[in-house]
Amino acid sequence: MAMMAYDETSAEAFAATRHVPACGLASWRAAVARHLPVGPGDRVLDVGAGTGAWAAAFRAWYGVGVLAIEPAAAMRARSAYPGMVAGRAEALPLAAAGLDGAWLSTVVHHLSDLPAVAAELRRVLRPGAPVLIRSVFAGRGGGVTLFRWFPEALRVLEAYPSVAEVCAAFEPAGFAPVALEPVPQVTAPSLAAAADGLRRAAHTPLALLDDADYDRGMRRLRAAARRTPDAPVVDALDLLVLR
Repeated sequence: MAMMAYDETSAEAFAATRHVPACGLASWRAAVARHLPVGPGDRVLDVGAGTGAWAAAFRAWYGVGVLAIEPAAAMRARSAYPGMVAGRAEALPLAAAGLDGAWLSTVVHHLSDLPAVAAELRRVLRPGAPVLIRSVFAGRGGGVTLFRWFPEALRVLEAYPSVAEVCAAFEPAGFAPVALEPVPQVTAPSLAAAADGLRRAAHTPLALLDDADYDRGMRRLRAAARRTPDAPVVDALDLLVLR
């Protein structure tokens, strides 16, 4: 699928705007802990780690070692996590059966060969270790407020893999779904802050819109921000767990 590649422009926009505020992460910390019972001495893989925010959070939350893999040099150059490794999910530069879990955050739609990714994860994970996928899946964009103001972007979302497609791709490698839950997060303190901080290049569905649709969405978003300037922006992304 590989919907976009992160160059200097998109990586800079991602680093500037795509990190969930610390106050919005409590629900994710609890959700991950329910499905990934790890602690000091364990090792977790962060696939498509971006600028390293999740790797840093996992290390701080659980005291685990995190191996962060990211193919885009522009993202690695902006990493908040030391020791990030260049690599692709389809050919992980790791030894077999040495990891206690894997985390993939908003990356599954960029992976061009999901069965190959699943086979690689099976190879590097210990038996029974889970794969946690944080994503917006095709047909499940209703919890993301951005699509209220940019409904045209739902067309892009339909090109993302669905939950069923991901499960089917992972099944030959021996993975089965064990949980699917929407996890709420406070994405921004207000719609006004969301509008002021929005960077088109940081969001795949917006980057792939034409200019007219994007401009219409920005007008809708700014109008909504004027009506409700102080309401926090709460989004819900899915957490799919396979084991």
